[in-house]
Amino acid sequence: MSADLWTFATTLYARPGVEAACLELQAAGADVCLVLCGLWLDSRGVAHDPEREAQLRALATTWQHGVVAPLRALRQGWRDAAADDAALAALRQRLKQLELDAERTQLERLQGLSSAWPADEPAQRTWLDALAVAGGARERLRTAANAG
Repeated sequence: MSADLWTFATTLYARPGVEAACLELQAAGADVCLVLCGLWLDSRGVAHDPEREAQLRALATTWQHGVVAPLRALRQGWRDAAADDAALAALRQRLKQLELDAERTQLERLQGLSSAWPADEPAQRTWLDALAVAGGARERLRTAANAG
């Protein structure tokens, strides 16, 4: 897979079943950008480290709560009303693009923080295990990421 996180994430997201798995994890409270970053780190052979995890979580939490979540909440809040209002539907579509742009920025920031971390010996715990709740969605993501 690609060396840059955005391309890795969009390539993986386009694979069958990945979008559904990501939405399932998001509904369970996971930060999908953070999970995708974890998969990227796993693919690069960067061993999981609790201190580095804390750094990633701090960066992601600040951005998610301050930028992505408000955009997502507004977009989702307009869903029903936009079905009957073309102008609102167009604004909602623009919000969707802003939300995607915010997620791309988050991925770029996560990459900036972690791109120099060296590949190490495999750790007992993977980044995916640390960043995503156990279950079928996590395993579907692992399978999709390993298929590439």
